[in-house]
Amino acid sequence: MRDYRDAKAMAKAMREELSRDGIELAHSRALEIVARQFGFETWNILSSRIAPEGGVGLNPAMPIVRIFDVDKAREFYLGFLGFSVDWEHRFGDDYPLYFQVSRGDLRLHLSEHAGDATPGSNMVVPTTGIEAFHAELSGKQYRYMKPGLERQDWGLEMQVTDPFQNRIRFIEQN
Repeated sequence: MRDYRDAKAMAKAMREELSRDGIELAHSRALEIVARQFGFETWNILSSRIAPEGGVGLNPAMPIVRIFDVDKAREFYLGFLGFSVDWEHRFGDDYPLYFQVSRGDLRLHLSEHAGDATPGSNMVVPTTGIEAFHAELSGKQYRYMKPGLERQDWGLEMQVTDPFQNRIRFIEQN
């Protein structure tokens, strides 16, 4: 589920979908509708929540993960981990693929481009419901990965490694 920080993108997507059905909606009207969906009376109130105090705002990092085989990446990230593709980009035919996948609030950029990221990277993903997530993955019978759960000082942890040796550590804190 997207949150209020994605409000402009949500308003744009709504306008585009309605336009396909022949319904035209002003961008300002779409922003007002999205604001109400998040429980704010007006877009101005919502936008004040989006703008950080002092002009500086840090948002969650979006890791770039190096991949070498799109089919293997799709099998792992979409089939096994249950992510969805948000968008894809290539500079031309037969160029490397760069795409975003997401599940819940986690977004990852997967890239075939040399130099975008280093294979064998490691990331930590704060997680809730890790035991249910573990059960979901265990039920898929993915032949290349059988993750376990391990109790650490910092919480319950499940590690997975993608086909390109990038490690993801899902951690539910104590």
